[in-house]
Formats: sequence, C-alpha cells, structure tokens
Amino acid sequence: MSARPNAPLVPTAWATIGPFFPQTFFRDGDNDLTRLAPEAPQTALGRPIWLTGHVLQEGGGPCVNAVLEAWQADAAGRFRHPRDPDWQKADPGFFGWGRAWTDAEGRFAFRSIIPGGYRDASGPRAPHINLAIIGSGIMGRLATCVFLPDFAEANAADPVLSSLPEALRPLLVARADGQGPDGAPRFSLDLLLRGDAAAETPFFED
Repeated sequence: MSARPNAPLVPTAWATIGPFFPQTFFRDGDNDLTRLAPEAPQTALGRPIWLTGHVLQEGGGPCVNAVLEAWQADAAGRFRHPRDPDWQKADPGFFGWGRAWTDAEGRFAFRSIIPGGYRDASGPRAPHINLAIIGSGIMGRLATCVFLPDFAEANAADPVLSSLPEALRPLLVARADGQGPDGAPRFSLDLLLRGDAAAETPFFED
C-alpha cells in the first residue's frame, strides 16, 4: 500500500559541504603564493611575508582539517586573472593563489608577499589577502579579507572594511607577530567561525 500523499516526511540531516580531504590531497608548497608558475622567468617581486593564525569553533576550540584558500594581488596591485583589466601586466613570477589546511590545533600558514592596493568598482582597495574556508559543520564556503596593520590610512578608506561597524573592523586586521621560518615578517589573525557578535569573524558574500 502506497504512503498517503500528505504524510509528513522524515527530516533529513543538515547538509554540510564535503567530502573532506586527506592530507595527501595537499602538495608541499601549496600554501606558498610566491611559488612560480611553470612559465615564470623570475621570482616574485615584493616583500615576502607569512600569514598565520587559527581557525576556531564556537567556544574557542580548534577547527581541525579545515581547508583554506588564499588569493591576492601582486606587489603592484594586479591579479593574474582575465577579470583584471591589467592582468597581462601582472608579475609573471607571482602565482597569487594558495591552499592550506589546519592542523590538530587549528593552525594554518601561508607564505606570500605584501600585496599592492588597487582600485575597483567599489573604490580604492587597501592591500589585503582574500581567504575562503571550508570545513566540517560549515554550511557553505566562507569568505573574508585580511588587512595589514601597516596601512592604516588605506584601511580606513577601504570600502569593504568600512562596510563593517567600526568596532568589528579590527577583527580583520592582522597583527605583526615576529618572523616566519625564513626570517620574513609574520602576521597573524585568528578566525572565529561562530561566537559572540563582538568576537566572531566577519564573513562576506562570496
């Protein structure tokens, strides 16, 4: 006998993104945005830096094996992507994209350069690094921007950072945090996926 058309349906589980990847999915150097493309004739221009931090769950626990992708402009503010009108002038030695994952303590690290500022349809953009995060329990890809503390004037004028309430803007500005393993300056920013409104990392529509 068939079920009644109006019979209540059994609820399904929340849909989360996945599947999630073993560490063999990542190759050594994937987290280095300065790695050369095969055709690159030179090394990346600009000042090398490290961007590190933790991805944290509600309550401050680590988000383990989360995948992060980072992309940014080169030192002159150009992207190696056809949507950038000047993409053919982009630094041929700068890859501009990288992937990392978090360890058992939720830590991640990217090696890159200080990006240049540029202007787009929204206005003058301060130097920043774009981040996207996927992980267990996240309903979809999260996207945010990381700004650097040495560009206070440009940060104040940035239309994306300025779209946030003033009290939340420091949550997207990394702090100087010593040196990386190669001696390059290190900047750190922790990403809280969910928590108190005054501490939760702001994310943007991707």
